[in-house]
Amino acid sequence: MKLHTLVVALGLALASGTAFAGTCPKHMKAIDEALPKAKLTEAQTTDVKKYRAEGEKLHKEGKHSDSLATLAKAEKILNIKM
Repeated sequence: MKLHTLVVALGLALASGTAFAGTCPKHMKAIDEALPKAKLTEAQTTDVKKYRAEGEKLHKEGKHSDSLATLAKAEKILNIKM
């Protein structure tokens, strides 16, 4: 019974990671589309670019929940609602 529970838990963990992986590119695309039109200060633009790059790096490393959290910081500055 314990083995069955462990297998189910592992399967759910892997499935959730895969689900997050699919959303990272959507968030990056939204940032890329909003940035050229946004009226931001130089500091805000720098922060958005930094968060966008870090989010992509984390995505490529397979750290999708961290990627989404980082991309959310850029989205907040750009006032993107996803």
